Amino acid sequence: MQKPPQAVDFALKETSPNIGAGAVSGDKLSSTYDLVEQMQYLYVRVVKAKDLPGKDVTGSCGPYVEVKLGNYKGITKHFEKKSNPEWNQVFAFSKERIQASVLEVYVKDKDVVADDLIGRAMFDLNEIPKRIPPDSPLAPQWYRLEDRKGNKAKGELMLAVWMGTQADEAFPDSWHSDAASVGPDAVSNIRSKVYLSPKLWYVRVNVIEAQDLVPTDKSRFPEVFVKAVLGNQALRTRVSQSKTINPMWNEDLMFVAAEPFEEPLVLSVEDRVGSNKDETLGKCMIPLHIVQRRLDHRPVNSRWLNLEKHVIVDGEKKEIKFASRIHLRICLEGGYHVLDESTHYSSDLRPTAKQLWRPSIGILELGILSAHGLMPMKTKDGRGTTDAYCVAKYGQKWIRTRTIVDNFMPRWNEQYTWEVFDTCTVITVGVFDNGHIHGGAGGSKDSRIGKVRIRLSTLEADRVYTHSYPLLVLHPSGVKKTGEIQLALRFTCSSLINMLHMYSHPLLPKMHYIHPLSVIQLDVLRHQAMQIVSMRLSRAEPPLRKEVVEYMLDVDSHMWSMRRSKANFFRIMGVLSGLIAVGKWFDQICNWRNPLTTILIHILFIILVLYPELILPTVFLYLFLIGIWNFRWRPRHPPHMDTRLSHADAAHPDELDEEFDTFPTSRPSDFVRMRYDRIRSIAGRVQTVIGDLATQGERFQSLLSWRDPRATTLFVTFCLIAALVLYVTPFQVIALLTGLYSLRHPRFRHKLPSTPLNFFRRLPARSDSML
Repeated sequence: MQKPPQAVDFALKETSPNIGAGAVSGDKLSSTYDLVEQMQYLYVRVVKAKDLPGKDVTGSCGPYVEVKLGNYKGITKHFEKKSNPEWNQVFAFSKERIQASVLEVYVKDKDVVADDLIGRAMFDLNEIPKRIPPDSPLAPQWYRLEDRKGNKAKGELMLAVWMGTQADEAFPDSWHSDAASVGPDAVSNIRSKVYLSPKLWYVRVNVIEAQDLVPTDKSRFPEVFVKAVLGNQALRTRVSQSKTINPMWNEDLMFVAAEPFEEPLVLSVEDRVGSNKDETLGKCMIPLHIVQRRLDHRPVNSRWLNLEKHVIVDGEKKEIKFASRIHLRICLEGGYHVLDESTHYSSDLRPTAKQLWRPSIGILELGILSAHGLMPMKTKDGRGTTDAYCVAKYGQKWIRTRTIVDNFMPRWNEQYTWEVFDTCTVITVGVFDNGHIHGGAGGSKDSRIGKVRIRLSTLEADRVYTHSYPLLVLHPSGVKKTGEIQLALRFTCSSLINMLHMYSHPLLPKMHYIHPLSVIQLDVLRHQAMQIVSMRLSRAEPPLRKEVVEYMLDVDSHMWSMRRSKANFFRIMGVLSGLIAVGKWFDQICNWRNPLTTILIHILFIILVLYPELILPTVFLYLFLIGIWNFRWRPRHPPHMDTRLSHADAAHPDELDEEFDTFPTSRPSDFVRMRYDRIRSIAGRVQTVIGDLATQGERFQSLLSWRDPRATTLFVTFCLIAALVLYVTPFQVIALLTGLYSLRHPRFRHKLPSTPLNFFRRLPARSDSML
């Protein structure tokens, strides 16, 4: 089934940016930072000052430095009553916006009324040296301060001034003239940053048994279960079948924990004394850092732990010492990969334990160049504005570019590198609007502008891909293009043999196959892992906020969506379209639509029957020729978000409103009733199809079940006659006669169903026994 192409506005576009990759250049930058366009900056590092005079009445000094270049002005923090301050701050002025020929550096004294000038230093831009990494950083020098008339003033200032690019190591932490309107409190929120996801472990708790429990009411049989709590995760075993003071469970509970382990595992043995009342019979706490780490399927040693119980006596909590114990096996599972993102586009498949990692097979380099055509995401001073930054996630490494303030065509030109351990992984790049620059309220969020996913296995090795990707976001009103992002991407393979050998390995670590987790378990654990990752990254500085992490990890991908259901149905139809086309072609052959083709098929069929050893070679040769033929039309660009495939451009507004509804629903009862009835009607059709499939299967079973004694007699008699005929007749003769009968001319056919089909449809099914 050939799907129509999507709109040109939503399509991928190949670009030709002025980057160093593939260019012959003597510039050292082209070999290390070659997937982005060079951006020139004037850097000023203000280190410290000494011997500054006091300017106010008390003779003390509250110094700060003002770095001025044309209309741009950067200011350091100021110190109270300090004549030898140290700042060690870097200022970066974009060369594109420089409109002055002189750099002015002022040292001023903070005052209540007006700040006093202590001294200044002036630099001619034509005389400033140029520095290109990996040259060593420029050593700062002491400069004697001058007054406004150019005379020597008291005090000295240590500075380093140089021209460089965004590849300079001072770039990420510097103050940028592009963000001159950002206050000093929000500067940390606009800087670029590299983050690492916390190291995640599965915690397996095998609850075996408990001994010598002491229930309060000894006249009844205790109904005991074990409750385990780790952070905000809580699980419980079933109620023990042996209703005694020595209950047994032998049940596994699985949790997700992140290093460093901050919270202990708390186990409590509880007795269900009423419908909504549980009595705690004992507790124990287990710090996770002392728990054994398991790398394979070999069982860990079990251990007995004492249970503690507390009671309130005269308003004070007192511990009761008694001999109740619980028998456990507990371990940190290092042989699993902890899923923290959707399994359809995972960026990492390695096990938790580093000892089990295979060597890397290559390097992935990503250049985030620019974006254009961005939509206004918020309003400031009565006009629309966007403060855009990018986030990329691959494996455990997250990167965040700097925020370009108030710009619909931001240019980042930042390059990042990841180690690649498996090509069957996906890198995700998202674009967001920073909502925490201009004194954003505590409830403000970073808005999503769009994201791109690129599967590494679709990339050719050592080729630089430069494309402009559409940024598409689904809204309740429909799909919208919010702009385009220009990326440069290169996958470099370090070992072709290792990379090809990787295709023979299982996708996940072997523990997933030796001791598999259920689908429901994996889904619950994945949700918990996502929550842990988003919580840890939101505590970083600058924070990678919860809404950003959840959007990058597709935290809501498992929620019901009518649009996604339709898209998946048509994906299945697209897969089956090849089989349907073959069936139609064979029907045309059988009906002699093209007599020449049918005669050729007859000849080929007779050859294969007479020489059956040619069947498999012919099939594989045919597949080889198809593959070579399709090589001419192979995709030359990475895949991207497809609105037609997603059924996003044809979705009904009510279906989109349902997709964006909260869980549980927040819509009025009339809407919920209408959607419920719609789902019931769809489920009714699905139910009918499933029932028809069950009917056909039961008819097969009834061939030999004697449910219809006459039909089974006929079938058994036919089987006996067929066995005798096949014993005395060569198989090639049978195959030849069957094939020629199937390919017979239409004048020897009749339009009624065949005898075997009539016989099969008359067989009984169990549908008449259903209520």
